[in-house]
Amino acid sequence: MARQREVGTLWIGGSLSWLEQLCLKSFVDQGQKITLFSYEDIPNVPDGVIRRDGREIYDTDDFIKYEKKDSFALFADLFRIHMLRACPGMIWVDTDVYCHRPMTYDDDHVMGFELPDSRRVNNAVLGLPADSAILSDMIAFMEDRHAIPPFLKKSLREEYRNAAAEGHPVHVSQQPWGVWGPMMITHFVAEHRLLDRVQPLPAFYPIPFPDRLTFLKRSALVERLLTSDTTALHLWASNKRELGLRHAGLPPKGSYLADLLARHDIRPEAAPITGRGKRVFDAGLVNAVNLAEVPVMADIGGNAQSVALAAWGRWSSQIDLVDIDHKGNWPGQASDWVAPYREFLLSNGVPDDAIRVVSVAKDLRQASLVANLSGFGDVNRLAPLEALFGPLIGPGARLLTDIRKGSGAYPLFRSKGERQLLSTRSDNGLEIARVIVAVHGQPGQGREQGKDKTAAPAAEPAPASGDNSQTWGAIAATLATGGGWTRESADHSFLYIPRGDTLVVTFDNLDIAMTKREDRRPWGFSFIEKQGWSMLGVMANGWTWYRDAWVSDQFDDLAASGFFKGFRRVVFYGASMGGYAACAFSGACPGASVLAISPQSTLDRSLVPFETRYRTAWGRDFSGPYGDAAQVSGAAERVTILFDPYEPLDAGHVARFTGANVLKLRAPLLGHRLGSSLQQMGILAPITLGALNGTLTEAEFYRILRARKGFTRYQKELFQRALDKGHVTLARRMGRFVLTRGDNRHIRKKLAAL
Repeated sequence: MARQREVGTLWIGGSLSWLEQLCLKSFVDQGQKITLFSYEDIPNVPDGVIRRDGREIYDTDDFIKYEKKDSFALFADLFRIHMLRACPGMIWVDTDVYCHRPMTYDDDHVMGFELPDSRRVNNAVLGLPADSAILSDMIAFMEDRHAIPPFLKKSLREEYRNAAAEGHPVHVSQQPWGVWGPMMITHFVAEHRLLDRVQPLPAFYPIPFPDRLTFLKRSALVERLLTSDTTALHLWASNKRELGLRHAGLPPKGSYLADLLARHDIRPEAAPITGRGKRVFDAGLVNAVNLAEVPVMADIGGNAQSVALAAWGRWSSQIDLVDIDHKGNWPGQASDWVAPYREFLLSNGVPDDAIRVVSVAKDLRQASLVANLSGFGDVNRLAPLEALFGPLIGPGARLLTDIRKGSGAYPLFRSKGERQLLSTRSDNGLEIARVIVAVHGQPGQGREQGKDKTAAPAAEPAPASGDNSQTWGAIAATLATGGGWTRESADHSFLYIPRGDTLVVTFDNLDIAMTKREDRRPWGFSFIEKQGWSMLGVMANGWTWYRDAWVSDQFDDLAASGFFKGFRRVVFYGASMGGYAACAFSGACPGASVLAISPQSTLDRSLVPFETRYRTAWGRDFSGPYGDAAQVSGAAERVTILFDPYEPLDAGHVARFTGANVLKLRAPLLGHRLGSSLQQMGILAPITLGALNGTLTEAEFYRILRARKGFTRYQKELFQRALDKGHVTLARRMGRFVLTRGDNRHIRKKLAAL
């Protein structure tokens, strides 16, 4: 009789998407006992899945992440090893592992090779004897979170040893992806001579990671790769990114994944894929809507299909498609987007009577959730959106919208409700913000169904999401305990936290800190804390460029009181607007160091007539002792500037920094928001650390920057630049070079068209 095996897994991160539901239910439907461990309630677990508290296995509140990818996979790597020790005979499976047929392995060693012609062992499916020496060795290895893994490349081990010798050992959360996963498993399996116990590739990974998109294709392509050895099939959660970006978070029609959902009776529209790592897809925007019910959801202009479907799946909302053109006029006939939008909703289970096309003003009704994505205030002028407040966007509603600086949207929303920043992007050098606005008042007040009602305004606006009751002043006061202090005005605040004899002065935007960061901390708070450095965080409540006499007075006072003289080293840091401020206010501490990423030198139009951005700040006064950053920063010991020389406006500002103390570090083709690009490449931390502690050299910077060669955006920009210059042959050579080492969708499509 075949051995009956139980499988176990872990979930951290709120509700399940249809992919996790599918995988969990596949084990139930195949009759294989499956336990889901968690540290919090999960509202949508399929019936038949056993629930257990994760603290039975590993009692902690420290859910460590791979910081570069913002992923709990690192904690899962730790948890699975402890689960195997605590639950003899249980097999670990990731939540993206599908039960093709039950696992009835007699051997307690259950693991598989993950790549063709490779000895690399993956841990998405893993079983090991509870009392085995290999488990003991791995647990002992993971107890030291600053260990230098012997299986890393020699150059990286040397880098980590040097960092440790300088008193800055590299934490596992900053180490490469898989360091406690496949890399560690492969190392210890080889060390314990267990390679002969590893299952062949078809057992769990017949479709390896490089071919993962095959699961999004028709079933026949997948099924011909499965064999009699295949049991637990890894579907690769990395497919979520492709699904979220190009398929509205849903399985493509006719795909293998769509067939599996039908087989196990899973409704994908009820649990769409909402994000992957730090990336939030459109369907995930409903998670920012803290309303118990949304009877009506309205889409203005037809650019929020995923949001509409997610709203129907979550609240059974009626969907109003507001068919209004870019000038705010009602078209005489249905716009081109209406029919395919309706078909999308119908084909994904939304009933016909839940969809309503609004093509005349008298048919407008108040909606609890309104989406205006890539519409008024972003691509088109704002006035038509303002006209829709009242008849469509009623009291207590939530408005999801994209807005461009200078559109007038910020003053409008400030008067209408409380806004929360969800994300930002750059479009031709202009920053576009995606925000959710919690409109003042309570649902049901004001105009409804075309009738006017009179009601008193709500005493307090509803918060956009989460607990926003704690103000920045309260948070700062808590952080400043133990000898620190805070200072605050209407538009700016200072927070000082004493730790060591190095002081880092940072410049940040309060709106970003309070609405975009879960910890509501100034930029670099945890990073600076880990180094044991003191911090002075200067926060701006809006895009002020810190051009307020109150800010200058504070720096004058700190300089006069000898505050800066109490530190061995002072470093000013900032990016863009903050980069300007770091350079400008370094004048309060002659001899300080400065790190500025894509800074402006001033917005004084007489000095920088080439600057066409940041219109909201053009009227501010950039005179005075802290006005022209290029001049003031001449008193600094060293000014390190990171910039993209191919961004002409940024390059124009940097050209004004002519002092002998200036070190200009070029980061070609990474754009104005190059800090984000460096972070995505995983190299922002070592560059920043080196600059802040004074060890970053020009040679070291360009050595680290070599990582851009594998960065998708850099590859795309370089490839496009070659084409724009007419170097087609060079572009082809580069494209082939990139595609033989991985995928780049932009280059792949461009090459096919050449």
